[in-house]
Parts: sequence; structure tokens; C-alpha cells
Amino acid sequence: MTLRLATLSLLILYPIAWFAPLMRAGLLPIFGLSEISVITGLQSLWKSDVFLALIVTIFALFAPYIKTIGTALIQWDLLDARVQPALNILGKLAMADIFLIALYITLAKGISYATIETAWGLYLFTACILASLALGHITEMTRSSRNPHS
Repeated sequence: MTLRLATLSLLILYPIAWFAPLMRAGLLPIFGLSEISVITGLQSLWKSDVFLALIVTIFALFAPYIKTIGTALIQWDLLDARVQPALNILGKLAMADIFLIALYITLAKGISYATIETAWGLYLFTACILASLALGHITEMTRSSRNPHS
């Protein structure tokens, strides 16, 4: 039951992480810093590069959420456990956007006129992704130990 509740809690934590500030960015510290979240970043991206915005939307929003829903359905015996490998791929795709965010922060810190500070939302979003991967792995291990012929 704890495993199920942990998985279901991610369905609440993901939307919080999407709106939480990932970083604060600005030109020179004297001009103040704007908070950037997954949602505000996507809004800006949709205005400038629709194709990239679509890819990031899939990786940042849909992949982790669908993986979590699928894992919960498996845990409640509402979805066949043979779907688990596909869900694991979705979890790995969700990790790609964490890498991109970290890369952007690193690149921006190299520019002397820009100021970037990481914010608590980046850690929450990363924790959600990692928890989803761990819960998926535990679910898979639990299922295979109960049914060794699958």
C-alpha cells in the first residue's frame, strides 16, 4: 500500500514541480532576477520554437506523468505488467529534460552578463523524476518476484 501511495503522490507533486521556480535568471544581478518554471519556460519556448517546445512538453510533462499513471495502474492490477519496459523508457525520456536544464544553467553561468541561481523547483522536479524511476523499478521487481514466469 505504501508503494501505491508513493506513486499516487507523484500525480500531485508533478504539477507542483511544473509551476515551482526551477531557477532565477537575469542580466547582471542589479536588474533583479526572473523566476523560471517548467511552465513559464514552455510558454516562452512556444512563442519562439514550436518544434522544440513540443519535444520539451513531451519530455517534461507527458512522459513522466504517463509513466506514473501507468505504474499506478500496474500496482492496482488495472494494467498488464508487460507494459513496464515501455514505462521505463518513458522514465528515461523524462530524465532528458533534467539534463537539458542543467546544461542550460551551466552554459548561462559561463556568460559574464547573466546571473543564474537554481531554485527549489529544480530539486523537486528532479526528485519526482528519480522517485518515479525508483517506484517503477520497485514495482517491476515486486511483480517479477510474485510471478517468476513472466
